[in-house]
Amino acid sequence: MTTWTNDELTRIGAAEELEIASLRSDGTLRNPVTIWVVRHGDDLYVRSVNGRTAAWFRGTQVRHEGRIEAGGIEKDVTFVDADPDINDQIDAAYRTKYRRYAASIVNHIVSPAARPATIKLRPR
Repeated sequence: MTTWTNDELTRIGAAEELEIASLRSDGTLRNPVTIWVVRHGDDLYVRSVNGRTAAWFRGTQVRHEGRIEAGGIEKDVTFVDADPDINDQIDAAYRTKYRRYAASIVNHIVSPAARPATIKLRPR
């Protein structure tokens, strides 16, 4: 299994936004979408503010593979459903990283609708 380097974790984890593009069933990349990313330990996570019904999230569920770009790093990744037991820690990471935004904005990414749409990014 491939793991993130310390440099990748630092740069992607510190990036304000991440571009995410999933692979279609034919192997071509979908158009990238800009989202927020957080680091928790040695892992990186993204979450759909609109829950599991968002188009970009549904795209990640087709092949569970895609590409991300953030912090000057472009990487092919596998999309893994995050362990729901760490949702509180992911919420805390979002609140800490994006605290300069109004609570009304951040509250969407830590909402009960968004939490089930948390993806762990695994490099490949």
